[in-house]
Amino acid sequence: MNPISSFFDAIDTFLHSGGTILWVILFVSITLWCLLAERLLFFKLVYPALRLQWLSEWEQRSDKVSQSALNIRESIISEAFISMNKTLPIIKMLIKLCPLLGLLGTVTGMIHVFDVLAVTGTGNARAMASGVSHATIPTMAGMVIAISGLYFNKLIEERVSNETHQLADLLKYH
Repeated sequence: MNPISSFFDAIDTFLHSGGTILWVILFVSITLWCLLAERLLFFKLVYPALRLQWLSEWEQRSDKVSQSALNIRESIISEAFISMNKTLPIIKMLIKLCPLLGLLGTVTGMIHVFDVLAVTGTGNARAMASGVSHATIPTMAGMVIAISGLYFNKLIEERVSNETHQLADLLKYH
C-alpha cells in the first residue's frame, strides 16, 4: 500500500472518529495556519522592501525637526505597525475559537453516547468508554491547534514589536 494513501486514510479515520465538529476544526486550523504562514512570509519577503521605502521617504525629507516632521514620522511608524498587524486579530480569534469548537465536539459526542445508551439500554462500560474516547477527540484537536497557534502568534507579536521599535530608532528625529 502506498504510504501517502495510508497517511490520508489515517487522517480520514481520525476525522470521522471525531464527528462533524472535527471537520470544522480542520477548516479553522487550515485557515489559521495559512494566515500564520502569510504573516511569516510577509516579514521575510514584503516587509524589507516596505521598510526601505519608509526609510527612503524619511531620508528624502529636508525638515526633520518641526512638529510636522514629527507627525509624519509618527504616521510612518503607525503605517508600519498597522501593516505588520494586518491579520493578527483574525489569528487571535481563530486561536480562541479552536478550544471552544473542541468543547462543542465533546458535548455533541457525549450527547450521542447518551442517546445510544438510552436506545440500547445497556450499561456496558466498555462501549461507553469507547464513545467517551471518541467524544473527547475534538477537544484534544482544538487544544493542540490553539496551543501551537499561540506559540506562533506570540512569535509574530514579538516580531511586530521589535520591528516597530527598530523602525522608530532608524527614523531619526533631530
